[in-house]
Amino acid sequence: MNNSLSEHSHNRQIGIWLLAVCLLIYAMVVLGGVTRLTGSGLSMVDWDPFMGWIPPLTQLEWDRVFDLYRQSPEYQKINLGMDLAGFQSIFLLEYLHRVLGRLIGLAFLLPFIYFWAAGKIQHSVIPRFVLMFILGGLQGVLGWYMVKSGLIDNPHVSQYRLTAHLAAAFLIYAYLFWTALGYLLPNAKLRMGREVSTKLYRTSSWLTLLIVVTILSGGFVAGLKAGYGYNTFPDMNGMYIPDGLFRESPLWINIFENRTTVQFDHRILAITVLIATVIIWFRYRQIELSKYARSGMNALMVMVLIQVALGISTLLLVVPIHLASTHQAGAVALFTITLFVNYAARRGMR
Repeated sequence: MNNSLSEHSHNRQIGIWLLAVCLLIYAMVVLGGVTRLTGSGLSMVDWDPFMGWIPPLTQLEWDRVFDLYRQSPEYQKINLGMDLAGFQSIFLLEYLHRVLGRLIGLAFLLPFIYFWAAGKIQHSVIPRFVLMFILGGLQGVLGWYMVKSGLIDNPHVSQYRLTAHLAAAFLIYAYLFWTALGYLLPNAKLRMGREVSTKLYRTSSWLTLLIVVTILSGGFVAGLKAGYGYNTFPDMNGMYIPDGLFRESPLWINIFENRTTVQFDHRILAITVLIATVIIWFRYRQIELSKYARSGMNALMVMVLIQVALGISTLLLVVPIHLASTHQAGAVALFTITLFVNYAARRGMR
C-alpha cells in the first residue's frame, strides 16, 4: 500500500514537472511570435550557447554588438539610421527569447537529474527523457539555422526554416505533454466502450493532423508576411478565388512561396478545421464518453470558435501585434486540447 502511494506521489511530481516545462515551451512559442512580429529576430547576429546568458553590460559592449548589427543586411536595407536606443529595444526581445530557451533546458535537466538520482523515474523510461533533452538542444540549433538565413543577403528568415522551427517546437511540446498525461491521468477514469474509444481516437487523430497542417500553413503565412495582404473576409479584396493563385512555376511552389496562395490555403484549412470540429462535436454529443473525453470535446468546440474569431480579427485589423500573438497562443491551446482528446480516447480503449 505504501509503495503504491509512493509511486502515485512520484508520478504526480513528474507529471507536474513536465507540464511546467510545457508551459515554458508555450511561452517560448508566443514570445517567438512577438519577436518575429516586432522585427526583433535578426537583432542578434551571433550565437553563443554558453556565454549567451550575459547581455551587454557596459557602453563598450553595447557599441560592439550594435556595430555587428550595423553590418547585417537588416540594418543596411531596412533599419538604416537606427540609433542605439532603437537597437536596444529590438535586441531585448530576441535576447529574452534566447534566454528563455536556455531556461527551458535547465528547467528540464535539473529536475530530471534529481528524479533520476532519487529513483523516482523508472530505469526503462530514462531514454525517453534523454531524447526529450536532445530534441530541445537540436531545437536551439535549428533556431540559429533559421536566423542565419536572414543574415546573408535578404534580411528576412526563410519561411521554410521558420516553419521547420515552429514544427519542432510543437513536436517537443506534444512529446512532453503526452508523457505528462501518462503520469497524471489514471487509466481507470478514462475507460469507455472500446468501439466508441476506437472511433473517437481515429476521428480525433485525423482532426489533430488537420490542425497541425493548418498551424504549419500559418508558419508560411508568417514567414512570407502574407497576412498583410487581402485584409478582408470572407472574400479576398472582393474575390473569393483571387487572381494569381497559381502564377508561380512549377505549380507546387505556390503552396510555399506565393503569398496569395499561402493566405488562401490557410483560410481554407482554418474553415475546414471549424466545420470538422462542429461536425465531430455534434456527432459525439449524445454518445457516452468518459468525463475527461467529454470535457476535452467541449473545450475543443469552444477553443476552435475563439481561434477562428482571433484569426479573422487579426486579418481584418492588418495583423496588430497583440492580436497576432494571441492568435498564435490560441493555436497552441487548440493543439493541446486535441492532444488531450486523443489521449483520453486512446487510453479509453484499454
